[in-house]
Amino acid sequence: MARQILMPLFLLSLAGNVLAVLLDPSWWAIPALLVGWYAADLASGLVHMYMDYRPCPAGKGLDALYFYPGSRESEAYKLLWRERMSKVGPLDRLVYDFKNHHPRPNALGRRDLWRLIGSTVILAALPVSLLLNATAYAGLLPGWAAAGGLALIVGGAFAQYFHGSLHRERNPWIVTALRRCRLLMTPAAHQLHHDTLQRDFATNCGWSNPLVNRLFLALRRRGMLDDSGLEPGA
Repeated sequence: MARQILMPLFLLSLAGNVLAVLLDPSWWAIPALLVGWYAADLASGLVHMYMDYRPCPAGKGLDALYFYPGSRESEAYKLLWRERMSKVGPLDRLVYDFKNHHPRPNALGRRDLWRLIGSTVILAALPVSLLLNATAYAGLLPGWAAAGGLALIVGGAFAQYFHGSLHRERNPWIVTALRRCRLLMTPAAHQLHHDTLQRDFATNCGWSNPLVNRLFLALRRRGMLDDSGLEPGA
């Protein structure tokens, strides 16, 4: 039910923000869009880094799912998944999903749109987009600022979908077009992350990776982001 109501509402809100930008045109909208897109990429990198290294809760048996030896399409696995996931909250489910896609990255590309972005839309993107609607139409926000906010909302909301597209052979034409314009990164660029799990955490365009990489190294030098957090324990 949430999907049928919230997704159309989110898309309608985005359309309202596009209209707000068009009703108050400015050349400043172009750099604002780029800044917003960079900010969304930075957010994707910081969230990815945190999720990768945040330990899964102990004592929940998530290791049995992660290291499951049989088919993940089997009823036995699906039953085990439902039983173990019932023991953890929404955040820890997301944390597990980030870790689980490292040894089996193509699984992320097979997930549908709502599973990839639903939690982000509910918790952040939709409320912020509605707030942007209100401030823009109340005359409290110029069109160029609304453009930056719109880019941030779209890039943030669809970050995990863009991530999934990096692990999928066939994508909509818009993804291919954005890659050609270098507004989305390529699978080859993202593979640098999977090679070590210690760099290039951003999953949108990758513009923020140099900054996120420096932050990662600084935290590692301080004893944080230990490798033990990369896989769930017993």
